[in-house]
Amino acid sequence: MRTESDFLGSKDIPDDAYWGVHVARAIENFPISGQRVAEMPYLIRAFAFVKKAAAHANGEVGILTAEQVDVISRACDEVAAGRFDAQFVTDVIQGGAGTSTNMNANEVITNRALELMGLEKGRYDVLNPMDHVNASQSTNDTYPTAVKLATYFGVQTLLRALAALRGAFHAKADEFKDILKIGRTQLQDAVPMTLGQEFASFVTMIADDEKRLRESASLLFEINMGATAIGTGINAPVGYAEAVTVQLAKFSGVPLIKAADMIAATSDAGVFADISGILKRVAVKLSKISNDLRLLSSGPQAGVGDIKLPARQAGSSIMPGKINPVIPEVMNQVCFEVIGNDVAITMCVEGGQMQLNAFEPLIAWSLHKSLKHLTHACHTLQVNCVEGIVANTRLLESRVGESVTLVTALNPLIGYEKSAEIVKTAIASGKAIAVVAEELGIMDQAKLKSLLVADKLTVPGALADD
Repeated sequence: MRTESDFLGSKDIPDDAYWGVHVARAIENFPISGQRVAEMPYLIRAFAFVKKAAAHANGEVGILTAEQVDVISRACDEVAAGRFDAQFVTDVIQGGAGTSTNMNANEVITNRALELMGLEKGRYDVLNPMDHVNASQSTNDTYPTAVKLATYFGVQTLLRALAALRGAFHAKADEFKDILKIGRTQLQDAVPMTLGQEFASFVTMIADDEKRLRESASLLFEINMGATAIGTGINAPVGYAEAVTVQLAKFSGVPLIKAADMIAATSDAGVFADISGILKRVAVKLSKISNDLRLLSSGPQAGVGDIKLPARQAGSSIMPGKINPVIPEVMNQVCFEVIGNDVAITMCVEGGQMQLNAFEPLIAWSLHKSLKHLTHACHTLQVNCVEGIVANTRLLESRVGESVTLVTALNPLIGYEKSAEIVKTAIASGKAIAVVAEELGIMDQAKLKSLLVADKLTVPGALADD
């Protein structure tokens, strides 16, 4: 053990721990979720970039020596590479507006830097977590900046997963483009369409959400580094805010800009409500798609049965041979979670007071869960479900051939009343619509059958010339 002190007193710290006294107190104070910041690698990586950028900016303005900048920078690179994730032991839900996480980063980076200098951990007389690694900074500018970066990294990962899922649906849309089926409104038979058109609509829905998510992610570019405590920039040297923003953009690869109003940027967490709202939109639509897949595959004998999902596991401990749509079901549950996370984020954003929002740790954790779980759910829906979907062509052909909904296509040619008469008579008699139409003297069977084909029933105006 080694002994470290703060203004509250001293505590014993394990020799192999890179964290110190401030984190030790956080461990005691916040035994809340059992989930550690170690489970948020994007946030740790973002903090490493923030601290490295701060060190270089402090070097430019004369706060740190070249040697201090170099050793802090090297330690940050190792943290960014994930070597010290396990040392981020504070609970993800914490009081103090993220101070414990900021101090966790300061202490880990400092103690690793001391090792790189050939010194023992805890030699804060040589390199100090507060005076050097945290120089010109406050939790109130480092934490929201790191959360924005971490969220941006998570959004990029989700966008890749959404694109892959969209690609899987696009492949199925092409595969099913000539398979005619009956579309449904309010769970009732409506008018003909192709199964490919139905799957193509999923492609469009996902592509639209990708666009909205990319647009929203650009709002994360504005940061308040150099704002320090409340946005006035107290204790930050002249030129530091501009320098640290440039350095952070370079190290992170994200086109960051300095906020125009640093006080507003420090107190306003609205960008996270915006991102969360888009994630909720993504979740709502993915859940809707999953609902459709479950309905379309319901059966196998007494359900809709338009498609067959790949069998992934036994569906029952009592009913032999039962297969359930477990992959769409897990997507549904992730989507419900994201919607719930959005409520929590909304309340956190609203709950900020005066010059600071103290609730960003829950915002960060909720965004992390939403992004991570949606990403994983998209992948499993793509690989374990969509790519293996098969059309139930025999059933679809039978239904199309027998469906009275095909008469809707005749409205422009024979009028609503005659079309309705055909439907009513066909349902009552059980006869085919072509037979009924001929018996009623409305249209002969050959003519009607020539009209009721996929390329005429699913394209606007295709019957106009007939």
